[in-house]
Amino acid sequence: MSTPIHKPIRSFVKREGRMTKSQIRALEELMPLYGIQSFDHKIDLDTLFPRKAPRYIEIGFGMGASLLQMAQSHTDRDYIGIEVHRPGVGSILHSLHNLELTNLKVINHDAVEVLKQTIPGSSIDGVYLFFPDPWHKRKHNKRRILQPEFVQLIRHILKPDGLFHMATDWEDYARQMMSLMSDASGFENSIKPGKYASRGDRPETKYERRGQRLGHGVWDLVFRKIDSE
Repeated sequence: MSTPIHKPIRSFVKREGRMTKSQIRALEELMPLYGIQSFDHKIDLDTLFPRKAPRYIEIGFGMGASLLQMAQSHTDRDYIGIEVHRPGVGSILHSLHNLELTNLKVINHDAVEVLKQTIPGSSIDGVYLFFPDPWHKRKHNKRRILQPEFVQLIRHILKPDGLFHMATDWEDYARQMMSLMSDASGFENSIKPGKYASRGDRPETKYERRGQRLGHGVWDLVFRKIDSE
C-alpha cells in the first residue's frame, strides 16, 4: 500500500484576476532587469547589490506601494520584495523602472520556498511582514503564514540583532503573533515583553487610514534576533 503524499498547507490562493497590458509587459520585459528568477540555489547578495548596505526583505508586498515608498525614502538600504501574485509584481516592476530605482529587486515566487532555498543565512538586516492574509475563519487559521516553522526560517536569514517587523489589522492575529513570537527560540521583543510597537518607518497605507477612520485598530510587532545560531 503506497504512503499518501501530504501537500504543504499554503498561506495563499492565487486569485490573480485581470492583468493590465502594462503589468504583462513589465513581467515580460523588466523581470530580467529587476527580478530574481532562480530559486533553487543561494543567491550572492554582493553580486545582486554591488555595494555594502543594510538589506531588507518584504514578504507579500501586494501591489508594492509601501515597498516602493521605503526604497525611495531609504536609498541607503537595499530591498528584496517577495510576492506570489503576478499583477502586483507587474505593477511594482513598472513603477520601479519609471522611478529608476536601483536598490530594489523583486521575486515572484512562494516566500517559504525562497527563504528555504534562495536567501543565504545571516544575511538580512530586517524582514517585513505587513498585513498578511488573516484567514480569519478559525478553521482556516492553519493557513496563516506566521507559523513556528516560518519564524525559524526568518531567524535563519536574519543577521544577529536583525529585526522582524510584523503588522496586522486583525486583533486575533495580533494576539497569535505576539504569543508565537514571544515563545519563539532566538527572538526577543524589541520594545519589552508583551508590548506592541509603534509603526516606526512602516509606510501608512490608504486601507489603514480608511480603517482608522472606521475605528479599526492596527497592531505592529518588532522582534529582534538575539543569537547567532
